[in-house]
Amino acid sequence: MLTALYYLLMLLVGVFWYRYGQKLLRQGLRDENDELTKPPVGPVGFVVISGVAAYLLFAAMRALVLREIPCVGKGCAGQIYTLAEHAGQYWANLFFVVWLVLALGYAMYVTLKIWFRQ
Repeated sequence: MLTALYYLLMLLVGVFWYRYGQKLLRQGLRDENDELTKPPVGPVGFVVISGVAAYLLFAAMRALVLREIPCVGKGCAGQIYTLAEHAGQYWANLFFVVWLVLALGYAMYVTLKIWFRQ
């Protein structure tokens, strides 16, 4: 039950993240205070987020190829989950990493769309 709640909350955060990005894209060049629409991240944040997203994408692809992923969290630092021994934890950690890659990728997409508006 706790695992289902975890996945449900992650999907709910994803829906709110998507709706926030769509709200920014629908605003146009100016917001309600007649100021330029600001993207979710600035130039430095964009570079940092793209670096983090690239690292996480590499980690996810590496986990799929090697069928092992390091634990994501403080309570199990240094532990490696393999698909053969810990299938549930492996897929949970892989899902979390892929979810982060998608969320950061969407933030970069919204930022680029706002920057290159006509």
